[in-house]
Formats: sequence, C-alpha cells, structure tokens
Amino acid sequence: MAWFKRTKKGIQTPTEEKKDVPKGLWYKSPTGKIVGSEELENNFYVSPEDGYHVRIGSKEYFEILFDDNKFKELDKNLTSKDPLKFEDSKKYTDRLKAAQEKTGLKDAVRTAVGKSMGADLVVACMDFSFIGGSMGSVVGEKIARAADHALKNNIPFLMISKSGGARMMEAALSLMQLAKTSSKLAQLAEAGIPYISLCTDPTTGGTTASFAMLGDINISEPGALIGFAGPRVVRDTTGKELPEGFQTAEFVLDHGFLDFISHRKDLKRNVNLYLDLVLNRPLREKKTA
Repeated sequence: MAWFKRTKKGIQTPTEEKKDVPKGLWYKSPTGKIVGSEELENNFYVSPEDGYHVRIGSKEYFEILFDDNKFKELDKNLTSKDPLKFEDSKKYTDRLKAAQEKTGLKDAVRTAVGKSMGADLVVACMDFSFIGGSMGSVVGEKIARAADHALKNNIPFLMISKSGGARMMEAALSLMQLAKTSSKLAQLAEAGIPYISLCTDPTTGGTTASFAMLGDINISEPGALIGFAGPRVVRDTTGKELPEGFQTAEFVLDHGFLDFISHRKDLKRNVNLYLDLVLNRPLREKKTA
C-alpha cells in the first residue's frame, strides 16, 4: 500500500511529457535585465530597462529604415572568390560556404535602395554574423557600387558599419578596399551628395580606418565599441591602463570623433532630419517606423 496518494492539486503533467521552455523566448542583457523576445523586437531590439542595444543585422536595419520594409536590393548575388587559395585550419572556400549556409547571406554587407520617410535613400549595412563582418573584396565592391548608384541617381547614402576589420583570408586584396571605398566617397562629396556613417557595435580595424569615419556626419548607437585596435590590444601595446569607457561611443563622442549618438528608435527620424537640413528640404513628419 502506498504511503501517500497524489491529489488533483498541483502539476499533473507526467514527467515524460514535460518539455523545456523553447530557446529564444527571452533575452538577458549584459546588465542582467531580462526581456521577452517579442517585446525586444517591438522596442527596436533595445532592452527597455537598461537601454542596451542588442546587435542586429541588415534585415532588422532595413525594416527600421525603409518605409513599410520595401526596398530594392543591389548586387544581391555578388560573392567572394579565393584568388589566394588561402587555407589555415580550413580552406577559405569552406569558411565562405559555411557562413553562407549559417546566415543565409552572400557576404558581410547588403546594399539596398528605397524610400525612407518618403524620400530615396541608399543604405549599405554590414552583418557581423558573416565572418565577423570582415571587409573583403566583395564588401568593398558592393559599397563602391552602392556609392555609384547614389552618385548616378543623386540619392543620399547611409553606411551602417559593424565589423571586426579587414578579412585576413584575402590579405592585401582586403586592404585595397580601404582606398577603393574612400575614393568613391570622395566622388560623392564632390557631387554634393550627403554621406552618413553610422557606427554600430563593433566598428573596428580597417573599417574604422576608411569609410566608417569619412561621413559628412558620423553617428553611433549608444554603447557601441568604436576604434582601430581593440582595448586589450591597445592596453597590451602601450602597457598602460585605459580610461574608463575607452572606445565606447560616448568616449569617442567626448573626444570629437562623432557628431552625435542616436537611440535606435530615433534613428530613422534623425537620419532624415539631417538630410532635410543639409539638402534644404521641408522638414517631414516625425516617423520612426
């Protein structure tokens, strides 16, 4: 005879039928704040309690910036080759294939043109999920072609940087993209076409040394890491302790390398407000989505 008898009160689900909570329903920010994934998405992927800006990619930025998420993607199928036949722990071609399968992207940047608050805008956005947002020949080529499209059609250009720097698997070919993209941006400047650079977390290496710091206006999201070498490398090289907040967007702003920092929910409005001002256009209705 059993010593106890289970009543109908409490949990009645048999052990074999119990399931874990599916992953992805909650997000925990670095400060320990927990927010539901749906609430996070509705808040522009920003933790509402502490304002932490979660890393997002081109898909999410296009949704934020383009009216009704309608745009035409440029040079969609451009992909990298392997002219150097590079191989370390695995072949570069295998790394590319794995990254493409994992992310659904062709390379570390997507470029598109569409309406933002009713006006044309060309946007190039990097994806950190693709080999750390590294800058290879395709990244440079797509940015250059996006600048050409802006130049040909007299459309403002917005660059969203999120990168670990040059792509080591392409060596000098990667470094050549610094000059290539910079020369295209110079052509935009000569034509009087506005170029906005948005630095997101992280913006480092050759990206910072070229197009990310060449905007007519350089802006950032709160808390983004912005610099050439990372803080650990700088500390180890100089042998000195770094100031508090070194290379955060706020630190960079205080030292004159940024014009302003924008919360992601205000990004669309702030970008278009700036464009209206410099292009002497009537200010448009406030709209963030």
